[in-house]
Amino acid sequence: MSATALTRPDSRPLDKAGCAEAPVLRERGQREVFCGLTGIIWLHRKIQDAFFLVVGSRTCAHLMQSAAGVMIFAEPRFATAIIDERDLAGLADANEELDRVVGQLLARRPDIKLLFLVGSCPSEVIKLDLSRAAQRLDRTHGGVRVLNYSGSGIETTFTQGEDACLAALVPEMPASRATTPELLVVGALAEVVEDQLRRLFDALGIGPVGFLPPRRAHLLPAVGPNTRMLLAQPFLADTARALENRGARHLPAPFPLGAEGTTGWLRAAAEAWDVPPATFRAVTAIGEQRARTAIARHRERLAGRRIFFFPDSQLEIPLARFLSRELDMRPVEIGTPYLHRAHLAAELPLLPEDALLSEGQDVDRQLDRCRAARPDLVVCGLGLANPLEAEGIPTKWSIELVFTPIQGYDQAGDLAELFARPLLRRAALAV
Repeated sequence: MSATALTRPDSRPLDKAGCAEAPVLRERGQREVFCGLTGIIWLHRKIQDAFFLVVGSRTCAHLMQSAAGVMIFAEPRFATAIIDERDLAGLADANEELDRVVGQLLARRPDIKLLFLVGSCPSEVIKLDLSRAAQRLDRTHGGVRVLNYSGSGIETTFTQGEDACLAALVPEMPASRATTPELLVVGALAEVVEDQLRRLFDALGIGPVGFLPPRRAHLLPAVGPNTRMLLAQPFLADTARALENRGARHLPAPFPLGAEGTTGWLRAAAEAWDVPPATFRAVTAIGEQRARTAIARHRERLAGRRIFFFPDSQLEIPLARFLSRELDMRPVEIGTPYLHRAHLAAELPLLPEDALLSEGQDVDRQLDRCRAARPDLVVCGLGLANPLEAEGIPTKWSIELVFTPIQGYDQAGDLAELFARPLLRRAALAV
């Protein structure tokens, strides 16, 4: 789909350039982000027979419990093997301690088929080699696959935990022997969203379709030269690279947020499968119209409002596109931790030309720009939300946009409502 062929939902012509050639403000300074361990919160719900064992400190354990909101009697599929003073002082063999903890875990939870050892800042600081530990434990515990990845926040933002996890799964995927195209949807999606998308692909005659991550460890999809890959999330750079190294081909597309984004995302697959345009419209028209109707309920509240994105989840650019084109909001600054131009090639031309794009973060400078702009709404991490609220600036937590099902036609109205709620709350408090 060329930029010149695109129109706004209200039929106004789209600026041909958008932000595709816009200069980007690149900042390298102090950051305010969660670490990649947070990705476990949605991943452990997705892969139903996997377990995530964080090798970290008590701080890591408190973070996981707080982020998940796990009740004391619940038994989630994640835990923390705590590195204590004896490990740090070298008084105990950290590998022996880890082997003991894993043995106890697997004896207690025979349902586990896939175990992730998840590195943290503390495990990296003491140079604990979890890759070698995973290989050793994989040999020791037959029937349970043991893998590792890093969720350390030293150099990453919180959604990169999912990227690292899925990249660790790619070598485990079987080699495809297919002689015709296969579709692989990459990125953790809520099961209800996955089912909706699968029905649409079936109606379009697109398939076979695999999803990464799968719901069960043994259901890993195959990958090979005939694999066509659709990214469901914009933060999967390492996973996409690993899949391309195994022969998969990326289908450039906007991300499936809102009516327009979902249609563009589905169209990328439809064009790769040579689906007739009439068939495509017949299959997608009802869902797209339903999404537009749901979104329209919130347009009066959001239209003309100015929004400012702090870099956090890497969802910022697709979200800004959705809000500006389908709800007529005005992005002041769109900050993102990393700007992957190849994966965002279909998104950047759809952004308003006057929006400032920033990559990376110098939090003090960005706060100064935000305060000077006085936007109507700010999307940011939890660490910045309370101070900004205290200054009278409504906020939306970026982590909520990752925890909540927001992809696809049937979730488009819910996505719009997530941005309307802070303004509704502010209006109610002002009465």
